Amino acid sequence: MKGQQIISSIESEEIEKFNQASKKKLPQLYVGDTIKVGVKIIEGGKERVQPYEGTIIAMRNGGINETITVRRVFQGVGVERVFLLHSPRIANIKLIRRGKVRRAKLYYLRDRVGKATRLKQRFDRPLK
Repeated sequence: MKGQQIISSIESEEIEKFNQASKKKLPQLYVGDTIKVGVKIIEGGKERVQPYEGTIIAMRNGGINETITVRRVFQGVGVERVFLLHSPRIANIKLIRRGKVRRAKLYYLRDRVGKATRLKQRFDRPLK
């Protein structure tokens, strides 16, 4: 068990270094939340930030390898992207609304179309 404690302490130190270096503060995210992720994209020699807005349908792992799966419907087609939270390619994450869900994974939203994909809003958690 001692090895696991060493690994977790190293991961927490790396996360702290990353947050200080990039000066970005991640909001407290939950499954069902609607977020806007600013993704850094390099085109030619220029770098720009492209927003990607959608609902978090899954979160996995902890520590430095934490990922979220964000789903949105674009031109009638469902698009899912997996983001590594502590990646330098993520410029910012903005929380738009809290979703009220009772599951850890929202894969059932893949089968739904239109208004059936909407989630109720949750008001007991602040938008920070």
